[in-house]
Amino acid sequence: MRDGLVAGAVAWGPSGVPSTLHALVTGRSALEATRAAGSVLVGRGAGAAVQVAAAGVVHTALSLGWGVVLSFVLPGRRAVLWGAAAGLGIAALDLGVVGARIPAVRALHQPAQWADHVAFGAVAGWVIGRRRAAQAPRAGVGPGSARSRARTRPTVAGSTPMAST
Repeated sequence: MRDGLVAGAVAWGPSGVPSTLHALVTGRSALEATRAAGSVLVGRGAGAAVQVAAAGVVHTALSLGWGVVLSFVLPGRRAVLWGAAAGLGIAALDLGVVGARIPAVRALHQPAQWADHVAFGAVAGWVIGRRRAAQAPRAGVGPGSARSRARTRPTVAGSTPMAST
């Protein structure tokens, strides 16, 4: 679960890059998607500052939650690729099912939002894959291995231990 929380936290920021770039290139408000996310919690009638603050809560909760889900379902190999594919599935649920019922989310440029979800999945997959690789036992390392025994050879009093290879 910790891997998922870390993955969600790391993917939190980069996941908004595609839609933010799209907004800047097309002259739309870079806060449009942020305010739409906030409207999920506080409604469309809330002021911009309230919506932005609420968006932080919504985006954090979703990112951490989906990160945990991905940490349980992504395979050990090709986690970035599978994470990106999972991002499409998350987009189908977030945007196609839930977001379709929320006018502010429905009004967003959908391809950019789907790209955000793919970016989230890919980054989360990368983090999960890296963390799993770092935690996996490596052959020839650890207590009782030949490398470990080589480092702990007894020495004769007054001599220096042999360098391990």
